[in-house]
Amino acid sequence: MDAGALEALVSQQVVTALKAHDAVRTGTLRLIKNALKNKAIEKREPLTPAESEQVLATMIKQRRDSIDQYTKGNRPELAAIEAAEIVVIEEFLPKALDEAGLDVLVAEAVAEVATASGKKPTQKEMGLVMKSVQGKLQAAGVRAEGRTVSELVKKQLAS
Repeated sequence: MDAGALEALVSQQVVTALKAHDAVRTGTLRLIKNALKNKAIEKREPLTPAESEQVLATMIKQRRDSIDQYTKGNRPELAAIEAAEIVVIEEFLPKALDEAGLDVLVAEAVAEVATASGKKPTQKEMGLVMKSVQGKLQAAGVRAEGRTVSELVKKQLAS
């Protein structure tokens, strides 16, 4: 979905959320809309679909970091609000790949790098494997959190 269509969809969802008196959803949708608009202004041209996804992924990452901080600070009510915002943001991103599917992609990427270099990749080739996995994720039209991908790649390279 291109950035213009995404922004139009978010605007439409804001109106629906306002009519439903859903304060958390309305606020989150407005944050999404502003983040997309700010990124486009910063870039000085419309965003590509990949850039729009990146903006949303960054928003999710920020909220996950906030949840960690609120949990450590014994503020579960604030952590719950952040978790609710993540649910709303994820609606506009491609489906996240489950760990089993991600494991298969990582194994394929390790095998490709091994074939290209003629030997099993080591931790030094982790960047090549990560790049291959990211390419496979994009080609499949799915997403995965970078931290999860990194952990799986490390595990596969260590074994």
